[in-house]
Amino acid sequence: MDPNRGNNPNNGKKPEGDRPKGSFFTPLMIALILVLLFSWIMNTVEKSQYTETTLSDFFDAKNSGQLAEVELRYDRILYMTKEEAAKDPSRQKACFTGLPSGGDMLALAEELDAAGVKVNNQIVEDNSMIMMILSYAIMIGGMFLLMNLLTKRMGGDGIMGGMGKSKAKVYMEKQTGVTFKDVAGQDEAKESLQEIIDFLHNPQKYTAIGAKLPKGALLVGSPGTGKTLLAKAVAGEANVPFFSISGSDFVEMFVGMGASRVRDLFQQAAKVAPCIIFIDEIDAVGRSRDSRYGSNSEQEQTLNQLLSEIDGFEPSKGIVCLAATNRPEILDKALLRPGRFDRRIIVDRPNLQGRLDTLKVHTRKIRLAEDVDLRKIAQATAGAVGADLANLVNEAALRAVRMGRQAVNQEDLLVSFETVIAGTEKKNTVLTDMEKRLVAYHEVGHALIAALEKHAQPVSKITIVPHTSGALGYTMQMPEEEKFLSTADELRTELRTLVGGRAAEQVVFGVQTTGAANDIQRATSLARNMVTQYGMSEKFGLMSTASVQNQYLDGQAVMDCSQETAAEVDKEVMRLLDSAYTDAKRILTENRQLLDEISEFLLVKETITGDELMAYVNADKTALPEPEQEEK
Repeated sequence: MDPNRGNNPNNGKKPEGDRPKGSFFTPLMIALILVLLFSWIMNTVEKSQYTETTLSDFFDAKNSGQLAEVELRYDRILYMTKEEAAKDPSRQKACFTGLPSGGDMLALAEELDAAGVKVNNQIVEDNSMIMMILSYAIMIGGMFLLMNLLTKRMGGDGIMGGMGKSKAKVYMEKQTGVTFKDVAGQDEAKESLQEIIDFLHNPQKYTAIGAKLPKGALLVGSPGTGKTLLAKAVAGEANVPFFSISGSDFVEMFVGMGASRVRDLFQQAAKVAPCIIFIDEIDAVGRSRDSRYGSNSEQEQTLNQLLSEIDGFEPSKGIVCLAATNRPEILDKALLRPGRFDRRIIVDRPNLQGRLDTLKVHTRKIRLAEDVDLRKIAQATAGAVGADLANLVNEAALRAVRMGRQAVNQEDLLVSFETVIAGTEKKNTVLTDMEKRLVAYHEVGHALIAALEKHAQPVSKITIVPHTSGALGYTMQMPEEEKFLSTADELRTELRTLVGGRAAEQVVFGVQTTGAANDIQRATSLARNMVTQYGMSEKFGLMSTASVQNQYLDGQAVMDCSQETAAEVDKEVMRLLDSAYTDAKRILTENRQLLDEISEFLLVKETITGDELMAYVNADKTALPEPEQEEK
C-alpha cells in the first residue's frame, strides 16, 4: 500500500521520485553484464578453435599463393592455406591474425579475389562499427526486458533491488479500522498511550513548554493480551499513517539486507510524518548482543541500524516507534535506554471488570439470549486473556448453530468454556464399572475437601464424562470474587484439594491409579513455589532459591542455589505434599459416609452441580432432584 496516498494529489499513484534507485538500474546492469559475459565466452570459445599467427605469416602465404580461403572481419582475419585444406577439407579457417593498421581492407579483398582466393568480406566500409554497436544495443535491450519481466513475475522491483526494501504493511489514516472502543480490559495501557496520541494531534502544546515526545514505547505482555490491537488502536485514534512490520521480516540470510530494510522503513516513514511505526515481536531483531552462544553478524548489523535510525530522527517530526514483545528480559540494554524505547507499557491479563468489558466487545455482533450473564462467565475465566475470551465467544456461537438455535444462551458459553479447558466430550468412550467408580470417588474426593475446607474456592461442577483432553472427569471450582493475593492457609488448602483424588482412591479402594498424574504435577509445582519463591516453608523461611524467567511466557522458575540446597528444597517440598496427603486422607476418612453418598449420586447422574454437592454436605437432601434409576 502506498504511504503517500493520503497526501498525494496523484490519486494514490506512486510518484517517480519515490521509486527505489535500484528498481530500474539493477535489471539494466544485470542485462549489460550478462551480454558482455556472453560475448566474452563466445569470443574465447571461437579463438580456441583457431591458431593465432602474425600478419607477416598471412602476407607470406598471400604472396606465395598458398591461401585457399580468407574471411575478413571487423577485428581479425581468418584464413586457411591450401596445404591445410588438402589435409582436412571439412575444417574451417584454421588460422587468425589481427587487422593491418591503416590498411585498405576493401583493396585487400579485391586483390585476394583477383588472385583466385575465396574471400568472405564481412566488413562494410563505413558501417562496421555502427552495426556492432547496434547489435550489442539490441542484445542488451532484449536482456533488460527479459530481466524486468522476470522480476515483475517475482513480485519485486528487481532481482536484488527489492531485497533491501521494507516489507512493512502500511495502513493510511483510519484504515486500521480499530480504535480504543475496540480494546477493552486495558485501561492502564490506553491511558499511557493517550499522551502519545495527544502529542501527534497537538504537538505545539508540548513543544511550547519544552517537552519532547517519547521516541518509542515498548508494549510488554503475555501472548493474546492485545498488544498488536492496542498499537492499531493508537494509529486509529491518532488518524495518522501506521507502518506495521514483524521483527522477523528484518532477518535475512544475506548480511546487510536487514539493515537496508530498516533504513528503507524509516525513509518511508519520514515522507509521511507524523506517523507510527509498529514492530511486532521485536525480540527477533533486538536480542541482546553477547558472545555466549556465538555471534550473528546479520542480527547485530540490523540492531545497530535500528538503534541509529531511532537516534537519527527528531522528536518534532512526529515519528513514534511502538514495539511489542513477550520476552523483555532478552532485549539488548541499548534498545531500552532513555531516548529509544524508554517507555515500558505493561499489557497485563485483564481483571474481572476487564474480562467483562472484553466479553461485551466480542459479543457486540453476537445474538445473545435473555438468560446470558456475562459476569458469571467473566468470573469463571480468571487468568484468561482477550484472545481466549474471543475464542470462547466464537465457540459458543458455533455450538448454538450446531444445536439449531438462533441465539447464544448461557449454556453455550459455559460449555464452550469447558471445551477450552477440558476439550469436548468423548461419547464413545466406555469405562468398566470399576473404572467408573474409581473416577467418581476420585472427583468427589477433590470436591468434598474443597466443600469442607474454609479457604477453598466453591465447587461449581463435577463430572465423570471423559473428554478429549485425556481427562476421564474433572471438578470445576469457580471463585466468588477475584483475588490477587493468596495466604499460606489458602495454598495449603489447595494442596489438600489437589491430592484429595488420590486420597479418596487410597481410603476407599486401597489402590493408586494413573488418573492422579496431573493433580500430582500441579501440587508439586505449587509446593515448590511455596518453598522457593513465596517464603512459606519452616526450613528456609524468607530465603528465595529460584527466580522466574520468561515471565510472560511459561513463567518457569530456575533454581539459583547450590546442589546441596536444591536437595534440601526437594525434601521440604516432599514434606509439604506428605502433610497435605495425610490431612486429605484424614478428612475423607472422617466423612466416609458423605463420600459414599455423593459418589453414588454422581455415578447415577454423571454430572452434578455445586449446589447439589452442597445440599449433601449441608444434609438438605430434599433439595436434590430424584436421580433416574439405572437400567439393569
